[in-house]
Amino acid sequence: MPKYKKWKRKRPHIIRLWSKWLVAGTAVLILLFIGIGLLTGAKTTYRLYSDTIQEWTTQLKGSSFIYLFEMENRTFSGAHPDENRIPGLSTLAFKLLTSLTPNDPRSLLGREIPGLSFYNSQIIIAGEGTNFATLPIESEPPLDVDHKGEEGDVEEKQQDSPEGNQTIKEDRVFISHTHNTESFYPHLPDRSTAYDGKVNITLVGKRLAESLENEGIGAMVDLTDVASILKQKGMKHYQSYDAMRPVIKEAMSQNESLQYYFDLHRDSLPRENTTVNIDGKEYARFIFVIGAEHSQYEQNLKFASDMHKLLESKYPGISRGVITKKGSGVDGVYNQDLDPNLIVVEFGGVENNLDELYRSADVMAEVFSEYYFNAEKVSNDS
Repeated sequence: MPKYKKWKRKRPHIIRLWSKWLVAGTAVLILLFIGIGLLTGAKTTYRLYSDTIQEWTTQLKGSSFIYLFEMENRTFSGAHPDENRIPGLSTLAFKLLTSLTPNDPRSLLGREIPGLSFYNSQIIIAGEGTNFATLPIESEPPLDVDHKGEEGDVEEKQQDSPEGNQTIKEDRVFISHTHNTESFYPHLPDRSTAYDGKVNITLVGKRLAESLENEGIGAMVDLTDVASILKQKGMKHYQSYDAMRPVIKEAMSQNESLQYYFDLHRDSLPRENTTVNIDGKEYARFIFVIGAEHSQYEQNLKFASDMHKLLESKYPGISRGVITKKGSGVDGVYNQDLDPNLIVVEFGGVENNLDELYRSADVMAEVFSEYYFNAEKVSNDS
């Protein structure tokens, strides 16, 4: 009885305490629903949803969301990447609140030290020797680019007829060069600049088109002088893709047969990173760059990944891998939102010569032709 009386005396206090918790919980739920309504129901012009929710979620790795699926379906428990650990609540909260990633100094230094934001790249597939220290480097060309380069003597291209002698008349591939003056030291009179108005990456584009046609695939090479457009319009180097965008869109509208788009570039890394020896011959290496700041970039990423795997199966070591780029200091789209089969390919580096670059162009054409005709066969069978 004493215990009963003691509890009876405390009961009003307990009831009041539970009432407070009930009111507080109800208030939190109401605020939560109001917040969700504001975030999901606001007009897109306010950009509340895209700029807030997307910014928060991009701080998390995609593999982390597998745990959310696993809560509803245990089948997903076997889908975790190797050695992947569920992130702790403290780690998640820290990443969401600060936009910093533990054990990755780039997330802090990239914003605080000028130039380091360039390394806001993610290595999707790492080829031989590819790491954060050997990512593609882009340097800004001088305002005025001369025509001093010399091609010199290069290997003659062996002209073989397409298999079955069935040349595709319509153009299927569009080859462009957003940074069209990117050149190569072996063909320049000195190392005062790595840019030239005549001997530059466009020569590699021409060779690739010839090799594609030799494989039976029609190709169109665009030789737009983007550097001149930038100068005439007073645009900056980082606006090169904006200057190139109307050119690509016009090509698409005027040529409905186009299906694939290659934007060729030249890396600024030294020779040891951009060259591979295969069967006694030197080849310029490739690396595929995908902009991750548009909603459909996964499709571009798949095309690049398929090409990397096929290249590596035939010419091991020739591909440096596949990376995505986004964030401050980079374009992040590279006009790839225009078509899922539009990719940026870094061809070699400043120290590669045209012989090495042309061999690689022939390899790219050979491997792509296999990819293309297999895709055509699947499309026809379906």
